[in-house]
Amino acid sequence: MLEVRAKRILVTGASGFIGRPLVNALVGAGYAVRAATRRSAGFPSSVEVMTVPDFVNPIDWNPVVTGVDFVVHAGGLAHADEPDNAFGLFDRVNWIATRELSRAAARAGVRHFVYLSSVRAQTGPASSHSVSELDEPRPTDHYGRSKLAAESAIHAAGVPSTILRPVVVYGPRPKGNFKSVMHLASLRVPLPFAAFTNRRSFLGIDNLISAILFVLNNPASIGETFLVADPEPITIRQLFEILRTAQGRWPALVHVPPGLFRIALSLLKLKRIWERIGDELVVDTSKIRALGWRPVAETPAGLAAASAGNYVRATPQNLRIEQG
Repeated sequence: MLEVRAKRILVTGASGFIGRPLVNALVGAGYAVRAATRRSAGFPSSVEVMTVPDFVNPIDWNPVVTGVDFVVHAGGLAHADEPDNAFGLFDRVNWIATRELSRAAARAGVRHFVYLSSVRAQTGPASSHSVSELDEPRPTDHYGRSKLAAESAIHAAGVPSTILRPVVVYGPRPKGNFKSVMHLASLRVPLPFAAFTNRRSFLGIDNLISAILFVLNNPASIGETFLVADPEPITIRQLFEILRTAQGRWPALVHVPPGLFRIALSLLKLKRIWERIGDELVVDTSKIRALGWRPVAETPAGLAAASAGNYVRATPQNLRIEQG
């Protein structure tokens, strides 16, 4: 009887906030997973673990991609990890390492390379209109420019690829900006966001994983770039109402004019905080939805699950797809 080999997939950043649940979802979907990580992370026993150095250092990717059918490149330096003047670090970790990995993947004959870029490769922290892939990319900081450069490097390498540009991702044990939001929501004091009706797009980690599985199984996604977000944006007021209600608490939001809040942050030289909570950033996800992707959770349910430390595991069953 002919033995069918499970499709082998490499996940970089496998021990991270996104990588760890992604590895579990891929194992559940029947992939043979190779996890590239700097440290052991208690993966399922079927996962092949390969230790790689920090992306700041040169890496020989050739043995890492040998025998691999697919790659999901989730490793990199997150925007919140370094100040905006750390261009050299963003450059080495997000651009150069991705360039070398994609070149090695092309040489190895990888069939599909999925790169987790960022909405910040498309736009700044706020936009006056709904952002779509048709807009010319205009990153406004070193992080976004390094992500956009990495995308260009993947295209230049010639490996069949899909670029995903997620918005801010939330989930259990978040990092970066959303970790600060969760901490703020947990404070036992009233919060001044009752008047904040500006909308932001967010992305649950379960929905991101479902999008990754979707494009891996859809050849029509190759050569394309997709913005990824939850179905509908929510206001900052709704965000804190949902998080606090999920904690079993009264929202306790008080009315402070946003303009006054903005002045105070400017005087305190905290303009970047205003850009992330006071301005709008809504993305149009019609491109990936037109291809057939459907999120597995609505934002209120996803935020409540994140607050409780749970998430929906994306599988071929709830995605209604088969491994392709």
